Amino acid sequence: MNIGGVAERSGLSTKTIRYYEEIGLVIPDRQDNGYRDYAMGDLHTLQFVQRARSLGFSVEECRKLLGLYEDTNRASADVKTLATQKIADIDRRIVEMQSLRNALAHLAEACHGDDRPDCPILDDLAQAAPRL
Repeated sequence: MNIGGVAERSGLSTKTIRYYEEIGLVIPDRQDNGYRDYAMGDLHTLQFVQRARSLGFSVEECRKLLGLYEDTNRASADVKTLATQKIADIDRRIVEMQSLRNALAHLAEACHGDDRPDCPILDDLAQAAPRL
């Protein structure tokens, strides 16, 4: 299957597939004319990585997950550890984003939003920025 076909079936762009090839996540065969020839296993790998990425795993975490998937002697505890670490990371980011949202909401509430030039939002931003 050529790169266009595997892109269509995997839902990934050809650019992403080429990147995954470049970093060694997938290694398609090459035809005599130099074109990539993807097997069903390559398609499965790409779909696996796409699903893992959609759950927030980094490319390196995907590499680890693929390694565990391919290791028939793996312990499911190793997979669970990666998943629980990702959950903790997501929880941390949620707390950070909620804090950012609260700070911005406070600033927005303090702004009159009228035709006057004074703006608490800009004043707050200027406090953190060095004067030019």
